[in-house]
Amino acid sequence: MSRAVYALWHRELVRFLGDRARVVGSLGQPIVFFLLFAGALRDSLRVGTQTYGEFFFPGTLAMIVMFTAIFATITVIEDRREGFLQGVLVAPVPRAAIAFGKVAGGATLGALLGAVFLLGGFAFGFVPFSFAALAGGLAVLVVLAIALTACGFALAWCLDSTAGYHGVMMLVLMPALLLSGAFFPRTGAHGIVRALMTVDPLTYGVGLLRHALGNVDPAAGVPAADVCLSVTLAFAAASLALAVAVTVRRSARDAV
Repeated sequence: MSRAVYALWHRELVRFLGDRARVVGSLGQPIVFFLLFAGALRDSLRVGTQTYGEFFFPGTLAMIVMFTAIFATITVIEDRREGFLQGVLVAPVPRAAIAFGKVAGGATLGALLGAVFLLGGFAFGFVPFSFAALAGGLAVLVVLAIALTACGFALAWCLDSTAGYHGVMMLVLMPALLLSGAFFPRTGAHGIVRALMTVDPLTYGVGLLRHALGNVDPAAGVPAADVCLSVTLAFAAASLALAVAVTVRRSARDAV
């Protein structure tokens, strides 16, 4: 099983990094969002003692991981159309290896691209550099990448259309990101919005990034670090379990 997981992991990395459009889309779009929002709102919106750029930086990291997960897991649908997935399904390896390999590949890519932006944030002073912040930020990026990639994989496994996949992902994950506290703080939001933010698992992932990077201002209404850690780990575990469950379950789609 370990050899199958490694082979799929390696294939995902080579395939993704060899496609410049996907790399640019995963890393470039969040950076453009960050530059536009941080530049436009720099002097007009502050969160406590933070400029908007400082506040938005952890949210951009989460956005990079999310977009990478979307671009990485869409290959599940492409593999089914090309016949590669059917070949893997009849191979003498556990079906769960497919989920582990694909999720590991997508999570590695998400964490790597997030790390690039994180180092840029240290270099440009959006977050103060320390080895603890670097190690903590990288660890949170890995957990978030596993959670979001596993979600994307589970969804892609159940769909046959790349257009439908993108539509559903934008319907589900983009609102989750918007309600995570990445773009605006919980304090001051409407009561219904605050309630939605409370049940949104990404709220705790972004919050954990803020804690790890020392990017917490009381005005942002970020949940406590232990709560963020518990919910984020549970989110990653549940997402990975779902990815394995949909892979192990046999359906007529396997033969398509």
